[in-house]
Formats: sequence, structure tokens, C-alpha cells
Amino acid sequence: MFGLFLGIIILLVAVGFGILVSKKAKALSAIVITLGVIVGIGSIIISCIASVPTGMTGIVTTFGKVENYVLDAGLSMKAPWQTVIKMDNRIQKKSVSLSCFSSDIQEVSVAYTVNYQIDKSNAMNIYKSIGTGYFETVIQPSITEAVKEVTARYTAEALVNSREELSNEIEKVLTERLVAYNINIVDTSIEDMDFTDAFTSAVEAKQVAQQNKLKAETEAQQKIVEAEAAAKVKTVEAQAEADAEKIKAEAEAYQIKIKAEAEAEANAKINASLTDELNDYYYINQWNGVLPGTYVGSDDVSTIINPN
Repeated sequence: MFGLFLGIIILLVAVGFGILVSKKAKALSAIVITLGVIVGIGSIIISCIASVPTGMTGIVTTFGKVENYVLDAGLSMKAPWQTVIKMDNRIQKKSVSLSCFSSDIQEVSVAYTVNYQIDKSNAMNIYKSIGTGYFETVIQPSITEAVKEVTARYTAEALVNSREELSNEIEKVLTERLVAYNINIVDTSIEDMDFTDAFTSAVEAKQVAQQNKLKAETEAQQKIVEAEAAAKVKTVEAQAEADAEKIKAEAEAYQIKIKAEAEAEANAKINASLTDELNDYYYINQWNGVLPGTYVGSDDVSTIINPN
């Protein structure tokens, strides 16, 4: 708009100067008028060009009215009476520190960081309804409400143990709130969470007590395991000893059986090989020369008479 007014003013001045000068300065007036026209037209042309830097979105207004379209980064044409307002469409990072309360009325100090980005295709609606200060107007209050709302669902102890879950719930609530304003949440995180000194001391004491209890339970369990292991070792040793004795006894019995079977087989073979002549032979070899009695009779019949 300024370029348009400047160009018109320059043209009017140049024409007025040409009319007012005398005929003697006609050549000079022609030069002044020509230069004025060139500069004036140049200013008007420049006022028709809009330059939007990279990472920005151009919002076009006509006499204060927001147009229903946006200009992308680069050079664009516009009416000389239109104004272009630049809005940052890059991912932006902001941190907010606030105090809130848990469900058990413990005060919690939270440092919350959010990465956000405007929906550049709807940047004109953001400017129309909120303006360029959308962080202070919408985002920061939404962060405060979301953090306080979600934190109040947890006890202080649960907040300590569920930090990631808490962050995810806050992000979900915040995303739902800001999407209505054409602002997108890219990422969020809880940078820091601090409690009162009294609560911190109580948590530390409880953790120490739990650790001591866990240590005692672990030691007791270890002793039980060691005792069970020792008992199992003794049982295994006793079983092994009993098995060894049993194997030894079975081996000895098997040896006796084999020996007896061998002797029986040998005796059977000896008995099978004995004849009447061999028996008489063994008998004669073992006779000591003493007759058992007196023989009486003929050649066919012999009778032994015992002298006793």
C-alpha cells in the first residue's frame, strides 16, 4: 500500500512540476516529468509484487479484510492496495514451567516442552481468528490446562513411576485442543518434574525400605535355594551310593551264577565222559590195598564176608 501511495505522489509531483515551470525550462520539465513517471510507475509495480521468505506463509489482506487464500514462499503478484502479513510455518519449540497438583494434593512443578507447527493451508484462518500471537493466546493456555488436567488424575507416587505415560496423555489432550485452531503438535516432552522436599524425602525413605525388604527377601530365598540344592545333592549322592551297591551286588550274584553254571557244565561234561571202565580205573587208583571183607564163593558168585 505504501508503494502505491508513493508512486501516485511522485506522479502528481512530476506532473505538477511540469505544469508550473516556465516555457524556458520546458526541456528540464520534460526530464523531470519523465523521471517522475518512471519512478512513480516503478513504485506502483513494486507494490504489486509480494516476497515471502522460506519458512513463511503470506496472509493477504485487502483494506484489512483477510483473503481466503495464502501465498507460498517466493515472489507472488498482488493488487497494490493489498497487504501481505508473514506467518512462520516452520516447526517451533516452546517450553512452559508451571505448578500443578496430583490427585493426592501434592504440589508438582513441571517443565513441559512442545514442538508445534501451524497448518499453513489454513494460516489465514489462524490470523483471522487469533492473529500472529497465537502461542500466547492459544497454545500456552492449552498447555497449562492439559498438564494440570492430566496430572490431577495421578497420585504423586504414580507420577514418579509413570512419567512416559503422563507425557503421552498430556500430548493427546493438547493435540485435541489445538487441532481446532489449525495448530499441529509435532512432539512433546516433560523436561523436568519436581516435588516438595517433604514428599521427595518420603519417597526416598520408602524406596530405601523397599530395597531393604527386597534384599532380605532375596537373601532368604537364596538360603532356601541353597538348602534345597544341598538336600538334592545329598539325595543324589545317596541314590548314587545305593545304585552302586545294588550294581555291585548284582555283579557279585552274576559272577556266582556264572561260576556255578560253569562248574555245573563242567561236572555234566565229566559225568557224561565217565564209563564203567573209567570208574573202575579211578577206584583202583584210589584203593589203599585193604580189602573191605572176605570173598567166598565160586568163580561166578562172590560173597564178601565182613570180618567185623
